[in-house]
Amino acid sequence: MPEYGAGGLTAGGASPTGSTAPPPAPEDEDDGSRAVIDVHHHFCAPQWREWGEAQGLVNPRALPPWAHWDAESALALMDRAGIATAVLKPMLPARYESSAQLREAVTVTLRAAVEAVEAHPGRFFFHTPLFLDDLEVSSWALRHGLDELGAVGVNVTANYGGVYLGDPVYDGIFAELDERSAVVDTHPHNLPAVPAGAGGTGGPGAGRPGGGDGRGAGGTPGARGHGAPRDTGRPGLAGGPGAGGPPGVTVPGVPNFLCDFLLDTTRAAANMIRNRTLDRFPNLSVILPHGGGFLPHIATRLEAFAGSFAPPVDPAAVRDHLHRFYYDTAGPMSPAGTLLATVDPARILFGSDWPACPADMVADIAVPALAADPALTPALRRAVNRENALRLMPRLVPA
Repeated sequence: MPEYGAGGLTAGGASPTGSTAPPPAPEDEDDGSRAVIDVHHHFCAPQWREWGEAQGLVNPRALPPWAHWDAESALALMDRAGIATAVLKPMLPARYESSAQLREAVTVTLRAAVEAVEAHPGRFFFHTPLFLDDLEVSSWALRHGLDELGAVGVNVTANYGGVYLGDPVYDGIFAELDERSAVVDTHPHNLPAVPAGAGGTGGPGAGRPGGGDGRGAGGTPGARGHGAPRDTGRPGLAGGPGAGGPPGVTVPGVPNFLCDFLLDTTRAAANMIRNRTLDRFPNLSVILPHGGGFLPHIATRLEAFAGSFAPPVDPAAVRDHLHRFYYDTAGPMSPAGTLLATVDPARILFGSDWPACPADMVADIAVPALAADPALTPALRRAVNRENALRLMPRLVPA
């Protein structure tokens, strides 16, 4: 995967200024930076890579760097960045041929996650991946992961073949999650392709054909494709649990993860607002990554034009949902002023995005930027770094 080129990084991911993480805060001004809880840590298990190679699904040597997770590198980054505990977001980037094969892939991945937790008590917890384009496997996966293996939540992709979170087709799974008061961790992917004959404006499939993220084969957690609702016709696209569109860069020279991913999250959030998802499933806790995409920046616009939704939405419902979503800082996140002015500060969580976000960027740019953000007092930083995550997922206590 090419390293992120913006933000003052060299091609190799190192900071040209040689900056390092700031010194710990004084004991009387604890900002949580010595015991951070990371809710956005990608996990492509070595056991899954071996299984995928044996199945003929992947060539491990052709996988991008972010797909080569190992515990030693993970712990090294965590120690360097002051991260005490990380929540693993499973990644399974392959083209699956059947529901049975997908179920086996999830089984292998969850077993590997449990092994990582047991080998390093208190350092790792995990979500279970759901592939909402296969509702039967998703229902099994949430029961297996949450009820039997002790996952602290589930992770899903913003859209599956152009069908965004909040769509009624997912109500059955969301009802099962609501019964469990589950944490639903989301992640963007490529924007959906324009359906054949569509004009390219409006609707959930709007956007130019394309969707490669500029990070090499695959994209974000998981991969899916067969049986997707309103499928794009390209089964098995690598990406999140469910793929958003055919591979390819939407705007030449602009990797999709720079802009399109943020729009994908924003679309999913807007669709959940439109469909009053958090009202219909009030026990769910939904995490939006990367500071909520563009959502905080267009909050006033969404309220002002709430009547333009179909059906129209009351502006109060927009405000209510904005304060009920959770938001992680993965990215690195922009200065927090706009986010704090828009959302409940008790719902902002630290996220590293490692290893999709290189270690040098996490330790030398994202963490120091959060520590120096003028909008965050030590108490707010402590909440973001640790306390908010503990309230959301009380089991995330280091051993």
